[in-house]
Amino acid sequence: MDELLTEAKKTGSGITDFRDESPNFTDEASIESDRNLVFRIRERESKLMRKIEHALKKLEDGTFGICEECGEEISEQRLRARPIATLCISNRSRAGMLLSTLMSPTLVFPAT
Repeated sequence: MDELLTEAKKTGSGITDFRDESPNFTDEASIESDRNLVFRIRERESKLMRKIEHALKKLEDGTFGICEECGEEISEQRLRARPIATLCISNRSRAGMLLSTLMSPTLVFPAT
């Protein structure tokens, strides 16, 4: 985890390293694209670190493996596949369906 934090700090301090070094727009676009990719990777790492910290706190307080939605035990199979899981498979499936419903584009019909 310390290694991830060190790399995240490097990313933030390295932002200024890209300024005005490129001779043309294509190079600038490529540098910007690379920078955005690094930021997305660092954001994902940061999110994962928060989830790991949350799982460790749950281990400490004795609630690891308990679904935060229904209070039932999360299956060992699910925890082996995803140790940071906070929901049992039933509630995770329900949450996934709800999210996909909310994210789906709304159909717009022309006026007749």
